[in-house]
Amino acid sequence: MAHRKTSKRSKARTTLRLADLEQSKNAVLHSLGAASSQESYGHAIDEFIGWYCSEPRLAFNRTVVLRYRFFLEQKNLASSTINVRLAAVRRLAYEASDTGLLSPDLAAGIRRVKGAKRLGVRIGNWLTVDQSKTLLGEPPSGSLRGKRDCAILALLNWMWPATGRTGWTQNGRFPDPRGTLGDR
Repeated sequence: MAHRKTSKRSKARTTLRLADLEQSKNAVLHSLGAASSQESYGHAIDEFIGWYCSEPRLAFNRTVVLRYRFFLEQKNLASSTINVRLAAVRRLAYEASDTGLLSPDLAAGIRRVKGAKRLGVRIGNWLTVDQSKTLLGEPPSGSLRGKRDCAILALLNWMWPATGRTGWTQNGRFPDPRGTLGDR
């Protein structure tokens, strides 16, 4: 009589428990390099886990992720916000599949969930590259518009010094909102 070998490897499941989701979440967050990405994905995954565990689900599959997308759309979130959150859920499915918690077929189905469509167009008067170079390259004149432009650029330079970029500067200095001239 032949003896059957039993595999010690567990079969991939379709329903994930909270512990499984947390394990996959930690794997996703450790695979990201930027702290801002970790924070954004962590928030998105936490929200998905809260939604997923709020009602009994049969499986973590494409249909459930489509329902989650519909849930996000009902909250009137921007399409870019929805797409970032769906990207985090797709990444969660990849990690669950890689660790054997989710079948590769289900992860592939989740991957095929389309993001929210971006509707609308940008409105307003947008500067061309040459116009923006002109604006940032020339010191404003003594006119009212020139003073306004100088104040706006000084405010931008004051608010975002960590970018390492400066807009308009005159002799390497620009007006400080506190009334003094500062070298930043």
